[in-house]
Amino acid sequence: MRLRTLPLSLGGVCLGTMLAAADYKIGAWPVFFLLLTTASLQVLSNLSNELGDHLSGTDTEDRQGPKYGLMEGGLTVKEFKWVIGTVIVCCLVFGALMIRTSFGSLLKLESICLMMLGVAAIGGAMKYTLGRNPYGYRGLGDLFVFIFFGLVSVLGSYFVVAHTVESFLLILPAAGVGFFSMGVLNVNNIRDMRTDAASRVTVAMKLGLHRARVYQTVLIVLGWACMIAYCLCRFQDPWHYLFVVTLPLYVIHLKGIWTREERALDPMLPLLVMSTFLLCILMGFGFLKFLLF
Repeated sequence: MRLRTLPLSLGGVCLGTMLAAADYKIGAWPVFFLLLTTASLQVLSNLSNELGDHLSGTDTEDRQGPKYGLMEGGLTVKEFKWVIGTVIVCCLVFGALMIRTSFGSLLKLESICLMMLGVAAIGGAMKYTLGRNPYGYRGLGDLFVFIFFGLVSVLGSYFVVAHTVESFLLILPAAGVGFFSMGVLNVNNIRDMRTDAASRVTVAMKLGLHRARVYQTVLIVLGWACMIAYCLCRFQDPWHYLFVVTLPLYVIHLKGIWTREERALDPMLPLLVMSTFLLCILMGFGFLKFLLF
C-alpha cells in the first residue's frame, strides 16, 4: 500500500482543516471521515499504480525503488484486483459519511458536487497507470498531482468542514502543497528514469537529468514562496511562521537531489513527504495557536 506516501495526502487535508478551524467552528466527525476518505484514496492510487505498472511491464527486476507485492508474487493479479475493489468501496462509504456528517444530507447541492468530485478523485487515482491511455505514461502526472494533492486537498478539506471558501488567498497554501507534491512525483521519476524509458514518458524524462534537478529546485522554491506569501497576506503573528523550522529539511533534500542518482535517490522521496507533512502541521498549528492559548 506504500504507506510512506500517506503523510503527503494527509498533510494537505490537515492544513486545510486546521486553517478552517482557525476561521470557523468545525465538527469532529466530518474531520474524522475526511481523514479516512483521504487515506483510502491514497491507498487506492498506490495500489492502482502498482497494478498498472505490473500489467504494462514497467516494474521489472531493475526497478530502482522498493519491491512490491505483485513483483514479489505475494498476490496474483486477480487477488490484487479484489483488494482494489475493496478499497474503492471504502472510498465510497467513507466519502458518503464525510458528506453526510458535514452537510446533514447527501441530496444538497454542495453534497452532490462533492460526490461528483469524489468520483473524479477515484477515477484520477486509478487512471494514473491503469486503463487504455493512462495519463501517468504521457507526462501528465505532475498536473494531476498539483490539482488533487494540492488544490483539491487543501481547498476541498476547507470547504468540507467550513462549508465555504471565502478568501481567494487560500489558493496560495493549496498551490504550495501542490508544488511540494509535484516534487515528490518528480523525485520518483528522476530515480526511475532509466527503467521507465522503455514503457512511459514523464516530465523528468523529457527534461533530462540536469533540467529535472532544476525543475525540482523550482518546485520547492515555488512551494515555499506560496506559503510565505499566504502568511504575509494574513494578519501578522510570529506563530504563523512556525513552519519555517522545516527549511533545513528541504535544503538537505535538494542537496540529495543534486548529488545522488537512481537507487541512491530513494531516501529523498520519504524525506520530502515527511518534510511537507511536518510543514503543513506546523503551519496549521501556527494559525490555531491564538485559539489554543
